[in-house]
Amino acid sequence: MASDAAAVSNANSTNWKKNLFILLGAFLFLIVYYTPMWPDAIDPTGKAFSLSKEGKGAIAVFLLAGTWWVFEVVPIGVTSLAIGVLQVLFMIRPANVAFKDFMDPSVLFIFGSIVIGLVFTKTGLTRRLAYKMLMIVGEKTSMIYLGCFFVTAALTHIMAHTAVAATIYPLLVAIYSLYGEGDKPTKFGKGLFMGMAYVAGAGSIITLLGAARGAVALGFFKDIMKQEIGFFELSYYMFPVGWLMVALLWGFFMIVCKPEKKTIPGLRDRARKLNAELGGITKKEIIAAVIVGAVILILGASAVMKSAIPGFVPPDKTGIILISTILFFIFGILDINDLEEIPWNIILLFAGAMSIGFCLWETGAAEWLAINWLTIFKESNWFVFVMGIAFFVMIMTNFIMNVAAIAISLPVALVIAPYLNVAGEVILFASLIVAGMPFLLLVGAAPNAIAYDSKQFTPGEFFLYGIPASILLMLVTGIAVYILWPIMGMSIQLG
Repeated sequence: MASDAAAVSNANSTNWKKNLFILLGAFLFLIVYYTPMWPDAIDPTGKAFSLSKEGKGAIAVFLLAGTWWVFEVVPIGVTSLAIGVLQVLFMIRPANVAFKDFMDPSVLFIFGSIVIGLVFTKTGLTRRLAYKMLMIVGEKTSMIYLGCFFVTAALTHIMAHTAVAATIYPLLVAIYSLYGEGDKPTKFGKGLFMGMAYVAGAGSIITLLGAARGAVALGFFKDIMKQEIGFFELSYYMFPVGWLMVALLWGFFMIVCKPEKKTIPGLRDRARKLNAELGGITKKEIIAAVIVGAVILILGASAVMKSAIPGFVPPDKTGIILISTILFFIFGILDINDLEEIPWNIILLFAGAMSIGFCLWETGAAEWLAINWLTIFKESNWFVFVMGIAFFVMIMTNFIMNVAAIAISLPVALVIAPYLNVAGEVILFASLIVAGMPFLLLVGAAPNAIAYDSKQFTPGEFFLYGIPASILLMLVTGIAVYILWPIMGMSIQLG
């Protein structure tokens, strides 16, 4: 009887909190949407940027979605649907625009990446890789953390971090199944899956192959500054920063998510035995590996050729990765029943994230926010100015596309920079560091959402762990800007 009463009390408490945050999100939306028009933003040249009614509406939707996502008052995919519905009902953007973003190529790229992970699981490649890794790293949970983080970060040097996360995720599921706690959440589980998402971001900043943001930002920088930064120059400055973050994140999770068990006795022998039971590699495993390998090679080669050959137009990455999905069905590796295994909640999450990102961008709300924030620092010390830009990009990239976060802040920042004697390169590189590591919200990056599918943590827990991780990120960015990059030869100040 006492246990039943406690269960009812907990349910009532949960419902009360859920209703509170539903109402809070709705209140923020209504108060912002119906307030009188806000003052113009004035850039350093004196140009005024007005915030339209639609732009104010976009900010209102942005606040509601952020509140509902963090506190998961409804499934995260349902919050994404609310983003589209509110845009239409309050005439912020027409339906054929707001909902079209739900099938943006980036969303389909995530779909294709998740299908690759599904194939690795179904064919047995995941278990084979997991057992091989455990035979190498051994039985210490600290070394399992390190091994998983190292492999994740290394793979993002040659393929998109979304595809890496989708590929690594089932491997982590297989490893966690040997931890001996079933599917229930543990500190080890939280650290394993959240850590994978975090280090995927850290590794992805090092080359242009890790994510689209790098290539887009360099092209954008070239148009504004009339300067070109190459593939290897980017990697030269980003390599020490990315791997320093990987090492620090390993230490971070060893502290905040210290595994309940220091070792898993007999794990290496068990992994060796399970690997032997798998037998020889199957035909389907070979076909799957060849298809995925070909996709990785084509994506990597396309990115390198785009950087090295002026005027080269690479094939669209979404089209390439969806070819692999089609081939999986043609060769009988997947069937119609496998479509039911796709985590549509995660797909909808990113669909909504794309919609609100484009909404803030197209209504001018994002530009208005950027100008208001960055002009605060127009008379600051150069270091404070650079870190202010980095902070803005870091916060915005948790809510909208990281490419958009950079695109709205760079033009304003590069106008202010000469007045503070700051070189454009340091602004670009500092922005790229933080844009790759959104540690606060699941919508910040696909690996975050993929990790969430493990059910080892809630969106609220992800947010809370992300606060100290984001502080760590800002500290590393500051060290890179003030100490590391000048030593490496980057010009930080003009003249």
